[in-house]
Amino acid sequence: MTAQAKTIALVGKYNAAGITESMTELASFLDHAGHTVIVEAETAQYIHLNGFASMPVPEIGKYADAAIVVGGDGTMLGIARQLAPYNVPLIGINQGRLGFITDISLDRMIPVIAEMLEGKYVSERRSLLQAIVVRDGDQIFSGVAFNDIVVARGAGSGMVELRVDVDSHFMYNQRSDGLIVSTPTGSTAYALSAGGPLLHPSLNGIVMVPIAPHALSNRPIVLPESSEIVIEIVAGRDISVNFDMQSFASLMYKDRIAINRSAHTVTFLHPHDWNYYNTLREKLHWNEYPSVEGALN
Repeated sequence: MTAQAKTIALVGKYNAAGITESMTELASFLDHAGHTVIVEAETAQYIHLNGFASMPVPEIGKYADAAIVVGGDGTMLGIARQLAPYNVPLIGINQGRLGFITDISLDRMIPVIAEMLEGKYVSERRSLLQAIVVRDGDQIFSGVAFNDIVVARGAGSGMVELRVDVDSHFMYNQRSDGLIVSTPTGSTAYALSAGGPLLHPSLNGIVMVPIAPHALSNRPIVLPESSEIVIEIVAGRDISVNFDMQSFASLMYKDRIAINRSAHTVTFLHPHDWNYYNTLREKLHWNEYPSVEGALN
């Protein structure tokens, strides 16, 4: 990413309010700055940016020097998984709500992107998880997750019982509403709401967080990223495994989910003044203190 002419792909959350205006402004700025702008094919179906070519993700992977994602964290999760094999760095413009990984605000979009194109940015690499589902010795499903892989019961069913093995060593049988297996990036998502720890994204670890466990002694644990985690369905109804809440497979008794760190990573480019602790403080409201009077009462 430098000021010299580059090919930059645009990806947008097509149903977000005002997205067409934001994408049009960004595409026009990049074009006038001498860059080649391409639009991700699904985005182009809903957001019409006249004069710019559209490409499917594999083509973007071949030709783009960077991709700018305009939307929320969900939009970023979806495209990050698809572009991971191609090593295309990602920049996130937050047109969603929380914005842990789409960290550039709309009102700063153009000046921040201009600075980044001049080389003023922070680069970081983040890991993904991959898993296969095995039934009666045959692989029936596979998927990749940027945040987490979750094995969980259906809304109308009771607890599930899961057997968990790590690196071929039995860990435990767990009765709960489910189990979250998360990357460090995903530690600020579902895993956090289930009581898991925050992991700095540079850590080489995998966190497992039980969802409402029957035994209170079943606690979150952080494992080495080299671990292979195998989850077997022991009992329960209407169970599924989902990947970033965006793809899923229904599970049956004795199905096994084998989870490993993916061979691919995702590179994020952030504004030059970005740091992880600022993001946590802003998104988790760590900068909001009670008044002195309220603290004393």
